Amino acid sequence: MLPVTLSSARVRLDVPTRADTAAITAGCQDPDVVRWTTVPTPYTEHHARSFVDALVGPGWASDQEYTWAIRRTGSTWLEGVVSYRTSYRGLGFWLAPSARGAGLVHEAVELVVAWAFSQGAPDVYWECWEGNTGSARVARRAGFSYTGTAPARVPDRDGDPTTAWTGLRRADGAPASDRPWPAAVVGRPGDVR
Repeated sequence: MLPVTLSSARVRLDVPTRADTAAITAGCQDPDVVRWTTVPTPYTEHHARSFVDALVGPGWASDQEYTWAIRRTGSTWLEGVVSYRTSYRGLGFWLAPSARGAGLVHEAVELVVAWAFSQGAPDVYWECWEGNTGSARVARRAGFSYTGTAPARVPDRDGDPTTAWTGLRRADGAPASDRPWPAAVVGRPGDVR
């Protein structure tokens, strides 16, 4: 598939390029990105260039994984990345610390999910390693139903199995599960999430 640009009033999603090397490298220094993803550590500009050259372009060309840069509308600076893996209709994302709390990743997720549904996907799957409350709160806010814990589809950085929180959002809007989200994700009464 040829890359697709998606946008809203606040977010523009387009293909990461080598011009984004510095922003990708900076974002992948964040301890939370390192903790909750499989990015190499330490992460260098070489890794960012390899990500763009060996994963982003070939992913679109092979229809295996569509990857977008998350940018604020009107800006060229990459704030994070969101991707959609076609084999299991899976969603993944990370956001730089400087962009957190502004709703950017939520809007990016909404754009990608709506696009996937427009392409005929009956549902979109999400997972994060157990304990990643930030990712889980984004998924919950974006309308994903919590479906439980399971072995993660993506092993940890060393290739070892790990446990994931999982969720599903159906195209027809029906809940995929009636399981409650973990208490750590929901927070305390009165918390704004």
